[in-house]
Amino acid sequence: MGKATGFLEYERKNAKAETPLERIRHFGEFRTSLVLEEQQKQGGRCMDCGVPFCQNGSIIAGMASGCPLHNLVPETNDLIFSGNYKQAFERLESTHCFPEFTGRVCPALCEAACTCNLDGSPVAIKENEKAIIEYAFEQGLVSPRIPRARTNKKVAVIGSGPCGLAAAHMLNQRGHLVTVYERSDRIGGLLRYGIPNMKLDKKVLDRRIRLMEEAGIEFLTGIDVGKDILPKELKARYDRILLACGASNPRDISVAGRDAKNIYFAVDFLTSVTKSLLNSDLKDDAFIQAKGKHVLVIGGGDTGNDCIATAIRLGAKSVAQLEMMPKPPEERDSLNPWPQWPRTLKTDYGQEEAIAVFGHDPRIYQTTVKEFKKDKNGAVKKAVLIKLEAKKDKESGRIQMIPVEGSEKTVDADLVLIAAGFLGSQSYVTDAFSVAVDERTNAAAKQDSYQTNVPGIFAAGDMRMGQSLVVWAVKEGMEAAKAIDKSLMGYTNLS
Repeated sequence: MGKATGFLEYERKNAKAETPLERIRHFGEFRTSLVLEEQQKQGGRCMDCGVPFCQNGSIIAGMASGCPLHNLVPETNDLIFSGNYKQAFERLESTHCFPEFTGRVCPALCEAACTCNLDGSPVAIKENEKAIIEYAFEQGLVSPRIPRARTNKKVAVIGSGPCGLAAAHMLNQRGHLVTVYERSDRIGGLLRYGIPNMKLDKKVLDRRIRLMEEAGIEFLTGIDVGKDILPKELKARYDRILLACGASNPRDISVAGRDAKNIYFAVDFLTSVTKSLLNSDLKDDAFIQAKGKHVLVIGGGDTGNDCIATAIRLGAKSVAQLEMMPKPPEERDSLNPWPQWPRTLKTDYGQEEAIAVFGHDPRIYQTTVKEFKKDKNGAVKKAVLIKLEAKKDKESGRIQMIPVEGSEKTVDADLVLIAAGFLGSQSYVTDAFSVAVDERTNAAAKQDSYQTNVPGIFAAGDMRMGQSLVVWAVKEGMEAAKAIDKSLMGYTNLS
C-alpha cells in the first residue's frame, strides 16, 4: 500500500475539460489528462480496502456493482501512486482488451462501488486507467499480440463493435485465424457510429484496429451477413461463427403523426453526422441537419444526451429532452444504499452544454409525446406533449407511467430524434442462421458456453443480453472467445 492515508490527504481531482461554450465549437475530445505527478496522487487515494467492490462486478439490486471485467483496481492504483506505469499497464492488460475505450465512455461502475464513495469522493479509477493506457501507447508498450503459433482453426466474427473486437482479439491471440465481418463502411460498430467523436475520437479506435490487423486479424467491411453472404457459405469456410451484431432494432413510438418527415431514430442521426465528419469534416452536408431547428429528443440515457450535444454543435435553435420517469433525487435515498449503483440525478456533458447555451436544463421529466403535427409539406412542425404519473398496476405490482388527462402542451419541434433504446437483434440475421431468440428477440445462447441452438454458432454481447454498456460488451466478447476456444481445442488457456 503506497499511501495508507492518501484518501485523507489528497482530494479527488478530475482532468480538466473545456468549458461548454468552448467545446461546442468542435467535435474533438474536450477532456485533457492530468500531469503524471498529479495522477499519481489520485492513485494514492485508493484505500486498498478489505473488500474491493470496485472490481467485484456482481449484480446487486438489479444493477452492476463494480467492474464486470474484474480489473485489478487496487493494484493498478497502487502502481500509479508509485509511478510504475509499465507494470500498471501489464496488470490492466491482463484483464482488459481495450481500456482506451472504456476510459473514455464507461459510466465508471467501479467508482460508484468505491469505498471512498460511501462518504466522500470516489477514487478517480476511470481516469487512472485512461492515464495508464495512454502512457503505454506513448511509450510504445502496446504492441500487436501476434500469436507464436497458429492452430489453423478458422473463426468468423459477425459484427465489429466492442464485443466482436474483444472476441477477435482474444481468439487471434490464441492462434486461431479470425475474420471480422462488418456491414458498415468502417470497422467499429457502436464505437464508430453510435458514440460521437467528442466522447471517443475515432483516431483512438483506428489506432487499436491497426494493431489488430498487424496481429493477423482480417477485417472485411461492407458485407451484410444474412444478405450479401449466406450462412451456408460461412459454415463451409469457418470452423466456428460468433454472432456479435448488437441490439440493432431501435425502439419506436406509436403516436399520431409519427409518419411525418424529419423524425429519425437517434442512431441514424448520430451515424450520419459521424460519417460526414470522417468523410469530409461535415463539408459534404450528407448528414441530418439540425441548424436553426427546434430539436426534440425522446428518451434519456447516454444516446439522448449524445443527440443533445451533437445537435448543439450543428447549430440547433433549441433542444428539449423528454424523460418518461420522474426526476431522480440529488442524493441517495435509504432504499438505494452503497455499493448499489446510485440512482441519483446526473447531468452529463450534453445537458451541461444545453444549460450553458439555452440557460436551462433540457430535460422534461414525466412527459411523453401524444401527437406530432405536420406542416403543409408533411414535415413535423410541432409536438403535443402530455404529462405522466406513476401508478402501481394491481395485477403485476409494477409501476406504470400513465398519461394525465388535460395536461397536454404543444411545443415547436421540426427535428425529432427517438432515443428510446433498442429491442434486440435483427430478425434477418437470426432467421438466416436459424438461431432461436428469447422473448425479447435476443439471440438465445447459453450463459456459460455462449452456444446457440445451432451447432458451431455462438452469440454474445448486446445481441445475446440486450442493450448494455461497452464494458459489458467487452466482457461478453472475451468470455465468448474462451468458450469458442474450448469448443475448438477441448480446453482453453485464455484468461
